Amino acid sequence: MSARLHLGVFYPGVGPQFLWDDPSNAPHTEIDTAVAVARTLERGLFDAFFLGEGLRVRENRGRVHALDIAGRPDAITQLSALAAATSRIGLVATQNTTYNFPADLARRLASLDFLSGGRAGWNIVTTDNAWTGANFRRGGRFPHERRYERAEQFVEAALALWSGTAEVARHTDLVGLRATPTVPPSPQGRPVLFQAGDSDGGRELAAKYADVVFSANTAYDQALAYAEDLRARLARYGRPAGAVRILPGATVVLGDTPADAAERAEDVRRRQITPQRALAFLEQYWGRDLSDHDPHGPLPAVEPVEGELGPSRGTISIEDRTGKLDRIRRWRELAEAKKLSIHQLVLEVQPRQHGFVGTPGRVADEWAHYVRTRAADGFVISPHLLPATLDEIVDRLVPELQDRGVYRTGYEGTTLREHLGLT
Repeated sequence: MSARLHLGVFYPGVGPQFLWDDPSNAPHTEIDTAVAVARTLERGLFDAFFLGEGLRVRENRGRVHALDIAGRPDAITQLSALAAATSRIGLVATQNTTYNFPADLARRLASLDFLSGGRAGWNIVTTDNAWTGANFRRGGRFPHERRYERAEQFVEAALALWSGTAEVARHTDLVGLRATPTVPPSPQGRPVLFQAGDSDGGRELAAKYADVVFSANTAYDQALAYAEDLRARLARYGRPAGAVRILPGATVVLGDTPADAAERAEDVRRRQITPQRALAFLEQYWGRDLSDHDPHGPLPAVEPVEGELGPSRGTISIEDRTGKLDRIRRWRELAEAKKLSIHQLVLEVQPRQHGFVGTPGRVADEWAHYVRTRAADGFVISPHLLPATLDEIVDRLVPELQDRGVYRTGYEGTTLREHLGLT
């Protein structure tokens, strides 16, 4: 079987990945911008365009984050508008299973799928941050594993509603509904299921139900290990290894030469981690307001508050939510040894995303290696500029991928399921 690379774009709105103050950016909440981006992706023969959910603007220590200056339109509403302005690109809505209701969400997703001619996808998330929960008067609603229990029951109910015309009833302590399907099936039958969680619960959910995994494991060794783990889990549920497309998240910085690309990538990182964002990063660990500190000055002399990080903050990976005092002690030693300011220290210690940096030919070679060795089936790109990042990828990287025979030269079907080569 020849290797085929699949591409999507995930646009979560303004956030730490996005250089929102760059004057080249188009207005990110306007429908004309979304239409132009979706049409660019169709020109580049992409599989799908993802939107984040965005139920609430991000916050830091109870205050709306000054760098996340605006919210986002509802994803399904926005994608419904794109359905009328495009003809091929898959339209994927991130929707959580914690605060939505199964019958309502299943109907809205089925409607998008039907109206788009079979191009809808559902990126299933469970949403752990407490400030989103506060929108629904619930705070951090469930412990981690209970969120995944509800997610499984939620997805099973949605699948039942999409599988026929009979009434569906569920009555458990996590899900309750009695509903009859009201939307005809689309040409692809039902929305394609994406799953993005990387915990054990998330991987199990993906192995049981997902058609596509939006993985956080992008570096080659991690991607390969993840793919092997997921295929083993698929086998336990009686699903073939090719039942799921694995698409790690990716950032891309291209340049005319390797040195040019590296310089541009470093510039992007420095602009993403601003002095203000560096202070906000430390505030999460110190547990107190540090806004009176100079980000170009030394680390705060004041001690952090007692206790570990809140389990429902949602901004720090699970593995980094314990052991903060040891981490702060190491940061102090590093800052002292290298004479680093707050901003310089955060630039050094904040985890770097594995990104693809190089000439278009170099990145195309790297991606071809991923798909030929089955470490991944493609990538979901998070742009740092809109539309400039995507224009560059479509105009410069896509032709290199086509030259290597790993990327389509035309759409072969009309539905998202057909684009992904799923049965």
